[in-house]
Amino acid sequence: MRRLLIALCAPMLLGQAPVLVPDVSQRAIEIAYSFTGAELLLFGAILDPAAKRAGADAKTDVVVVVKGPVESILVREKARVAGLWVNAETLSYRSAPSFYAVASSRPLDAIVDERTRAIYELGLGSLQLSPASAAPSDVEARFVRGLVDLRRRSGLYYEASDAVQITDGVLYRASVRIPARVPVGSFTAETFLIRDGRVLAAAVRDIDIRKSGFERFVAIAADRAPVGYGLAAVALSVLLGWAAGRIAGRK
Repeated sequence: MRRLLIALCAPMLLGQAPVLVPDVSQRAIEIAYSFTGAELLLFGAILDPAAKRAGADAKTDVVVVVKGPVESILVREKARVAGLWVNAETLSYRSAPSFYAVASSRPLDAIVDERTRAIYELGLGSLQLSPASAAPSDVEARFVRGLVDLRRRSGLYYEASDAVQITDGVLYRASVRIPARVPVGSFTAETFLIRDGRVLAAAVRDIDIRKSGFERFVAIAADRAPVGYGLAAVALSVLLGWAAGRIAGRK
């Protein structure tokens, strides 16, 4: 595999700028009723003619970020009132990634500084969410922490330090876990080549996660004909309730 990648991309070595040649093990992931998650392998080659001139002290790192489609979301904060937990403050966001996973060759704070992490959204602490309404900075930070913690516990957000393996400074590979509750849509896998705290190259691959079989038929029907889908769901519920009543009445 290593020889093949280098042979195919040898012409790129004539340039001075480093180049990433990434790929993923699956460009499309099908979700059926029995789907329990998937393991996505991200791999590729680092073509950097200046690597030797940079010297042995120059540390090369790779960071891979997998993002799901953005969505609007309303975050509610619970508060204890008279011994009961009730909804208190709320904050809505226009765009938040439905899935976010970052894998790196070392801990992120050892690879790049805080400013660079914020520019490229590297890490859960650097996600750039868009609130739909103004809120004090401390309130917004509290809601962001709550949203990240909630999705982290459900497996939709996570960081994996030391999860990227680099072989001979040329090949890299990383594994990202896709949970069973992953949303469907167009995902992106973005790879960053970083040396001495500077992002030298970046490349993106697209991944399509979609439902298959009967689940796909139901999802398409709900999206394209929501009124008909709703009426059919109500009619089916009434029919099943009537059938259950008839069966119970015979006993």
